Amino acid sequence: MKVDDTVVKSIAQLAQLELKPESIQENIDSMTSILNLVDQMQSVDTTGIEPMAHPLDTMQRLREDHVSEPDQRELFQSIAPATEKNLYLVPKVIE
Repeated sequence: MKVDDTVVKSIAQLAQLELKPESIQENIDSMTSILNLVDQMQSVDTTGIEPMAHPLDTMQRLREDHVSEPDQRELFQSIAPATEKNLYLVPKVIE
C-alpha cells in the first residue's frame, strides 16, 4: 500500500487527531516503515509452527492463597444506606 498525504490526513481525521502540516512527512515515513515491516513478517514461512499464547514458555509464580483481612461484612452493611440479602442496593441510573 502506498502511503501519501491523503492517507495520513484520512487516518488522522478518523482518529480525530489534529495533524500539523510539518508532521505529515514524518507520519508518512513512519507508516511506510511499519507496512514494510509487516510485509517482511508476512513473507516468513510459518507452516508447521504452532501458535503460542506467550513468547516465553514459563509458569506464572503465584502467591499462596490465604485470608489476610478479617470479615467485616456486617460492619460495612450496617452503615450502608440500603441492603437486602447481604447485597448492596443502589438507585437505578439507566432506564
